[in-house]
Order: sequence, then structure tokens, then C-alpha cells
Amino acid sequence: MVDVKTEIVIQVPVEKVSAYASNPENAPDWYANIKGMEWKTPKPLVRGSKVAFRAQFLGRQLAYIYEITEFIPGQKMVMSTSEGPFPMEATYTWEEIDPNTTTMTLRNKGVPSGFSKFFAPIMASAIRRANKADLKRIKTLLEE
Repeated sequence: MVDVKTEIVIQVPVEKVSAYASNPENAPDWYANIKGMEWKTPKPLVRGSKVAFRAQFLGRQLAYIYEITEFIPGQKMVMSTSEGPFPMEATYTWEEIDPNTTTMTLRNKGVPSGFSKFFAPIMASAIRRANKADLKRIKTLLEE
């Protein structure tokens, strides 16, 4: 089992942080590994929406579809994929510290299958490193 949780404090109101982070169209701007996205269901984002992402991770090209399994605007978004050798669930949460400050938490968990399970510790470390960099990027973009 891989379970990685990272968080960052962003000096921006929770509504702005959550609206930006939960919009899949913004993902290529703040996720270094995501190279593109495509809506698979009509907008807007709701529970049941599906979004395809193209990514590069650990030197591999990946294409997968996430389904939004929970969405509470301004508070929480959960999306999961059951495709490929590493099914993953990503949870975003946003918590208001004060009217102009938000804690954003990103949690990725999954159970690698087949050959991938031998690389779970390496994958967890790589995911943690990538998530920290991505959260720093979204902080920089939103605080500008």
C-alpha cells in the first residue's frame, strides 16, 4: 500500500484555492507530471465526472481516467482510477485558517499490482517528492 499525504499553507482565501485546484483544466499548470487533460463527461465538475490525464512519471508515459467520487466545493474532492498497474485515489482537502489563509492537503493512496508492487517504497518516495513540488507550484501561482 502506498499512502502519501502532503500539505501546504497558501496565503489565499479557501474559495479561491479550492476553485483553482479542483478545476482539472488547471492541473497541467501546477502538476509538473501532468502534460494534458480532457473532459470525458460534460462540465461542470460534479460527483461522477470523468477526466482523462496524460502524464509522465518515473520516466514513463501514462494515460488514465479519474472519476470524481466525492466533491464538496471549498472543502474536499476525491478522485480515483482503477486503470493500469497502479490504481490510485487522490484526495484534496482545503481548510480555512483565516479569511486569507488556506491549508491545502493532497493525499495519494493506492495498491500497486503485479510487478509494480515491488517498487511501492520507491513510488511512495517519488510521489511525496512530486507532491511537495506541485504544492509549492500552486502556492506560487495563487499567491502572485
